Amino acid sequence: MIRYALVRGALLIAGLLVSSVVIFLTLRVFPGDVAQLIAGTQASPSEVEALRESLGLDRPLPAQYAEWIGGIFRGDLGTSLLSGASVGEELLLKAQVTVPLGIMALLIAVLIAVPFGILAALRRGGRGGTALSVGAQALAAVPVVWAGMMLIVVFSVWLGWLPPQGFPRTGWSTPGKAIESLLLPALTIGIVEGAMLMRFVRSATLQAAGQDFVRTAAAKGLTRTRALISHGIPAVGLSIITVLGLQIAGIIVGSVVIEQLFTLPGIGRMLVADVGTRDLIKVQSELLVLTGFVLVVGSVVDLIHRAVDPRQRES
Repeated sequence: MIRYALVRGALLIAGLLVSSVVIFLTLRVFPGDVAQLIAGTQASPSEVEALRESLGLDRPLPAQYAEWIGGIFRGDLGTSLLSGASVGEELLLKAQVTVPLGIMALLIAVLIAVPFGILAALRRGGRGGTALSVGAQALAAVPVVWAGMMLIVVFSVWLGWLPPQGFPRTGWSTPGKAIESLLLPALTIGIVEGAMLMRFVRSATLQAAGQDFVRTAAAKGLTRTRALISHGIPAVGLSIITVLGLQIAGIIVGSVVIEQLFTLPGIGRMLVADVGTRDLIKVQSELLVLTGFVLVVGSVVDLIHRAVDPRQRES
């Protein structure tokens, strides 16, 4: 197990290095000049060139990449070309919104997917099972922006229960208002992601129902439902752990859009704004942090799956 963890760690570092190269080169292909943007339209070509030199944008790409990735290994994500602020400090500040939003959305998705997915499998062929399957299929196809707009209309405009947009200026010093402002965005992501996860839970439960150990338990006197719940659900849990890693990536992507819709001051909204201003250092560091988070989650899920599943350990 230790050897496997070391191999996964080496693969993680290699994946981060490859991702950093792809991110760095991709951003250099995009049109636009951040030096021209900072200098303004009235600046002369010589002034723009002088600014580009002071920012280090005139140096060869390998030198720029080496300086950036070297800072990453030292724990320095760089400074913004526009504001001069520390990228790491801004990410930590914005993470106070994005991380709780992601956790809440993941909890909602799991609370929707697991019980209703198992119920849909147990009621397979009946009206209830069919209704749950069709509902999950329909919700999974709903664009997350449209789902958010509908929830705003229902819970903010019609019922007036939750704020439609924004995050309290006082932040988490008023936790009640902070959680209240994140409920609608988390519901939006959680419902859509939960519908996708529910379809997988249903399939995994049906597959577990056909396993020999479940049929053996039923042959010993247990009902089909009790045999599945007692012996099949633990096996389903292993599969759910694997899929949750992919769901977290989906939640990260969804948060970028949802933070724009609900005007939340999170990492996703900051990333979109920085792309528009071509703040290269901030954008590439933000993308690398998000990519690294997804890779770390995938590695942790893989290690958990291997530790829990004896078949993985034997192989």
